[in-house]
Amino acid sequence: MTNVLVVGGAGYIGSHMCMRLQEAGHAVTVLDNLVTGHRAAAQWGEFVQGAMDDAPLVAELLRRRRIEVVMHFAASSLVGQSVAQPYDYYRNNVVATLGLLESMRAAGVDRFIFSSTAAIFGEPKSELIDEGHPCRPINPYGKTKLAVEYMLQDAAAAYGLRAVALRYFNAAGADPGGRIGESHEPETHLIPRLLRKAAGEALDVQIFGADYPTRDGSCVRDYVHVCDLADAHLHALEFTGQHTGFHSFNLGNGSGYTVFEVIRAAEQVIGRSLDIPVGPRRAGDPAVLVASSRKAHDVLGWRPRHTGIHEIVADAWRWHQQPGF
Repeated sequence: MTNVLVVGGAGYIGSHMCMRLQEAGHAVTVLDNLVTGHRAAAQWGEFVQGAMDDAPLVAELLRRRRIEVVMHFAASSLVGQSVAQPYDYYRNNVVATLGLLESMRAAGVDRFIFSSTAAIFGEPKSELIDEGHPCRPINPYGKTKLAVEYMLQDAAAAYGLRAVALRYFNAAGADPGGRIGESHEPETHLIPRLLRKAAGEALDVQIFGADYPTRDGSCVRDYVHVCDLADAHLHALEFTGQHTGFHSFNLGNGSGYTVFEVIRAAEQVIGRSLDIPVGPRRAGDPAVLVASSRKAHDVLGWRPRHTGIHEIVADAWRWHQQPGF
C-alpha cells in the first residue's frame, strides 16, 4: 500500500484515479479547491478542500497522511480561455505547481506524477506523435504544461525528484459502473457535447470542417478511455518507486476516429440519429492527431484496454443518463 495525495481529485480524470487507487489497495487523500471539480465526485479517500499552493495546508497533509507520492491533476485547461487570460494560466498551472513542489521538497516527498497534455506538441509534424516529436505549443495552456515539464526535469537533476509526466491525448468515457463521469462547465469536448445534446440540452454542436485529407473529410483524434489513463498512472506509481529522474510518456490508443465516426457511434449507443451540421474549419485544428504510446507500452508495461469508440461512448452515455453531480 502506498499513501497517495491526489491533487485535483474531484475533477474528471482525478476522481477516476482515486477510484482506481482505492480499488488497488492504496491509501488516498484528495486535495481540491472545487473551482471546477465536484465534491460528489470525490467518493474515495479522505477529502480536503484547499489549494495546492497553500503551503501550511499541504505541509500538514503530507505529514499527517505520511504521503509518499503526489499525483497532480489540477489545472486550468481551456485553450481559448488561456489565450484570453494567460496570466491566470501561468499562475494556476505553473506558479501553483511550483508551490506544491516546494512543499513536497520540504517534507521529503520525492515521487511526483504529472498530468500533461498533447497540447505541448503544437502543430503535428507526423501522424503518429511520439515523445521525440518537437514540443512547440501554440497556446498558453500548452505552454504552461510544457513549462512544468521543464521544471520537473530540472528538479529531478537538482533535487533528486522522481517525476513522470503523462501526456494525454483525448480523454473520454466514464466509469463503466456509472458512478462518476465527465462534467465540465463550459463543456468543450466532442463526446460529452454530443451526449448532452442528445439528453436534451440546448447545445450548439457542429462539425468543424468536412474537407480535411482524411477518410471521410473530418478531423481524426485519438480517444483514450479515462479508466485506461488511470491504469497508466498506476503503472507510473510503480515506476517512480523503482527509477530516478524525469520521464515522459504519451498516452493514447495509437489509432484515431473521425468526427463522423464518433457521431455514428453516439447514434448507435443512444438509438437515434443526431442532426449535427457541418460548419467551417476551426483555426489551428490539425487534420490528424494520434499518439504513439509505444514507450508507455515498452517501459511502463501499459496498454489501453477500452479502445473501441462504441465502448467509450457507451460508458459516457451511461454516466450522462444519471442525475450527475
